[in-house]
Amino acid sequence: MSNSGVIAFETTLKIHDTCLCLHAQRAARALARRFDVALRPAGLTNGQFLLLILLNRPEPLSMGPVAKLLAMDRTTLTAALKPLKRRGLVVVLKCADDRRASLLELTDAGRAALGKALPIWTGLHEDIEAGLAGSSDALRTGLANLARID
Repeated sequence: MSNSGVIAFETTLKIHDTCLCLHAQRAARALARRFDVALRPAGLTNGQFLLLILLNRPEPLSMGPVAKLLAMDRTTLTAALKPLKRRGLVVVLKCADDRRASLLELTDAGRAALGKALPIWTGLHEDIEAGLAGSSDALRTGLANLARID
């Protein structure tokens, strides 16, 4: 029997130990779980908190920039908005200039949810940063540079 196409187990171990994508995915999932657990008393997931915080601005924001900031497509953003709309935390408005465009706006209830969640997020974020080896700013810069690679 031929061994063509068989990858050495040493290669598997090397990729397991060095793959930036694997390590970034694992870290992202672990961070998201920690924030999900911490934010549960505020009634939000980490993803919902981040979406609401992006909408915390003086003027409504269209879906395109929100999706880009969250690195997701519009379909995924639409799905993420549904529970927030049902709970009255976000409203979707039609743009006066272009009726096809949708604008996202945080409601008073959304601001109240953020107010409850922010101290939780802040405390956990400070704890995580304190536990990092090296500079948090350098990590953010490196991650931002990776996110620009398309």
